[in-house]
Amino acid sequence: MDTTCTHCHNPDPTGSTLCVHCTTTLTGQLTALPRMYEALAGHLAPGSASGQGRAGKGGPAPLPLRVDILDLRSEFETVCAWLSAVHDARCLPGPRLAGDSLTRLHTAVAGLLAHMPWIVLWPGAADLATEIGELHRNATTVVDPDPRPRGRRIGHCPAQFEDGVICGSVLRLMPGEQVVRCLFCETTFPPAMWAGLKTLMSADAA
Repeated sequence: MDTTCTHCHNPDPTGSTLCVHCTTTLTGQLTALPRMYEALAGHLAPGSASGQGRAGKGGPAPLPLRVDILDLRSEFETVCAWLSAVHDARCLPGPRLAGDSLTRLHTAVAGLLAHMPWIVLWPGAADLATEIGELHRNATTVVDPDPRPRGRRIGHCPAQFEDGVICGSVLRLMPGEQVVRCLFCETTFPPAMWAGLKTLMSADAA
């Protein structure tokens, strides 16, 4: 008799807490996290690949680091917390998580993957899959490691913040959409504004 996956709520013939699809997804997301954490380091500076943020004429200099990226990187500690939770649930000694943040992350990911045959039967597996999925999605919006088309890159956002700093993040036209949007400052540019948008981007680049 089929059971129901506690994460996606679809029928599952294995009798596990997580179905095969959710288990495969979770495993892939965990495996990708260390690479994504490293990639986020390249987006810390306002003038990095994630944007060309800089002061406009007469405006103040941008912050030396993007606070939102720092906050996102700190969220990767949840992987270590989940490994500790698994050890507690299995009545095992606490995991040995030493070294810098990336080393700790590698250790936590390897530990969770090693426990995966037990995790798929654990009542806490659905919450684990949800939190790891959210972390993976949040990181993906910045580093975008998915090779599938993610929209056409238009250029850098010319919008200015109240302090005169130019946003400079990447503008994209997503498949099937008619409005160019900045995923960082959320400014949108409908077709009627495209001519002016090109002028602003050219002036900014100059």
